Amino acid sequence: MAFSDKQFFAVAVALYGVSMLYSVFLWRKGFREDDRANYFLMLAAAVCHTVAMFKRGFSLERCPVTNLYEATTFIAWTIVACYLVLGLWARLRFVGAFASPMLFGIGVFALMPALDQGKTLEFTSGWASLHAALILLSYGAFGLSAVAALMYLSVERDLKFHKLRAIRSLLPPIHRLEQVMTRLSLGGFVLLTAGLAVGAYYLQMTTGSFYAHDAKVIWSALVWLLYLVLLVLNLRFAQIGGRFAFGAIGGFVFVLLTFWGANLLSPIHNP
Repeated sequence: MAFSDKQFFAVAVALYGVSMLYSVFLWRKGFREDDRANYFLMLAAAVCHTVAMFKRGFSLERCPVTNLYEATTFIAWTIVACYLVLGLWARLRFVGAFASPMLFGIGVFALMPALDQGKTLEFTSGWASLHAALILLSYGAFGLSAVAALMYLSVERDLKFHKLRAIRSLLPPIHRLEQVMTRLSLGGFVLLTAGLAVGAYYLQMTTGSFYAHDAKVIWSALVWLLYLVLLVLNLRFAQIGGRFAFGAIGGFVFVLLTFWGANLLSPIHNP
């Protein structure tokens, strides 16, 4: 009996959970252990995750980003796909130890039955599909920025309280982590800006207005403003690495906690 897309995704979430448990071992060892095993766990999870998305897409005969379940799984897939590219470099494989708890949490949330119910969006226009893809990719970039921020705070803590462990750790220098989280946030901001611009153009085409008084539109503008302020403050004040890290984590947590509610309140995105 063939597995359904939901069952494949459930297997992927279970593997993310195993990776999360293994990550505790890596953290306790200060990342001095070879974490190839964790990389292959994430790879196996990503394969199941990808199969789940393809099965859903083929069954719907369209890009599977048309409801909350599909959007959430797409964001998680973006994060794990980027990690697997980074993990091709051995010194960057430790990123999985920080990414796996986030992926497991997102996966468990996505499996809530309520997210895969009700009407789905019919993307009859290429502009609408491009809008959705850009927005979801931006959330993936914000998620990776939050992962880098967690690593930054870990290194910063070790430098303050466990200097020897920080020296022996396989984590990259703190200034490099600061660059990574800043650039990922900037990349996500650019993608979000492009996605909102495409969405505004699509609204103009269909309704004659660039703006709709809609909960999701207002929420998206708030997310855009939040990351704009974060990036401007980082540019204005050079020495706010720790604060930027907390901001990157807080921004992505805000996205995760409010994304569902904003969709439910939106007549456009939840018809």
